[in-house]
Amino acid sequence: MAKVPSALLAAGGLVGGYGVARWTKKRQLGGAVLAVAGAAAAQQWRERAGGRAAGALSAAYVAAFAGSHPLARKVGAWPAVFSAAGAVALASWAVADRNA
Repeated sequence: MAKVPSALLAAGGLVGGYGVARWTKKRQLGGAVLAVAGAAAAQQWRERAGGRAAGALSAAYVAAFAGSHPLARKVGAWPAVFSAAGAVALASWAVADRNA
């Protein structure tokens, strides 16, 4: 069975986590989506690019989540989430998915 690209998992986790939190009004549920997708992406990062790369990409995932909050005050919530998701997806593709 083909695996979902880690770039899609990571971007989907950020977008999906925010969407679930916003539409259900339950931040914890959105956080669960964010965490599960991040863990799945991290597992693929480790398999495809090694532990150091997985650690760096995991840090980028968390930084994108955290950075989207202050960015949202300037550009709006959805543009901030899509920007963060795009940045993480690009990094994930470049490091782990490009040669997979």
